[in-house]
Amino acid sequence: MMIEFVWDSGFKRSYKKKIASNKKLKAKFEENIMLFSINPFNPILRTHKLSGILKDCWAFAVDYDCRVIFKFLTENKVLLIDIGTHEEVY
Repeated sequence: MMIEFVWDSGFKRSYKKKIASNKKLKAKFEENIMLFSINPFNPILRTHKLSGILKDCWAFAVDYDCRVIFKFLTENKVLLIDIGTHEEVY
């Protein structure tokens, strides 16, 4: 069962601004989004539940300091909310 992704407009903006022009980060994002689509809890992704204001959300790592904030809409549908450094997204 593959995961279907819905890109929030804020996610699209952040992606264009921070990821699209960085070839290395873009490749890493594509690699990790593929891993996520197969298994959202692959240990490589360090997927974790968030707390506080983002308590309904989850995050996974793209690289050392790049995170994707997302929400499970259904068992196999995910809303991508934000992407950026740890400081930018939390």
